[in-house]
Amino acid sequence: QVQLVESGGGLVQAGGSLRLSCAASGRTFSNFVMAWFRQAPGKEREFVASTTGPGVYADSVKGRFTISRDNAKNAVYLQMSSLKPEDTAGYYCAARPAVLGTWLYWGQGTQVTVSS
Repeated sequence: QVQLVESGGGLVQAGGSLRLSCAASGRTFSNFVMAWFRQAPGKEREFVASTTGPGVYADSVKGRFTISRDNAKNAVYLQMSSLKPEDTAGYYCAARPAVLGTWLYWGQGTQVTVSS
């Protein structure tokens, strides 16, 4: 079992920056691929970024968001810059074993609101 706890969300003006954190516990963190997803009201949850290789990003955030991890701290981060109102959503941390394609573990989410 892996427990994930997100933090760092909040209200920011368009063009601003936020850094989300996800603290993991319970299993060998370095064996897991980590990712961020988001879900806006009335929309389906969508992929944002994962730690696969040098990082994989949704086209909508490429060049603005950066995912990183610190295995010594069992943490993954999402640095978000040049934020837009359409980035407003609940942001969720997810984990899966490297050999599986299914995201098995999810955090409770942290809200990001970008005002215009």
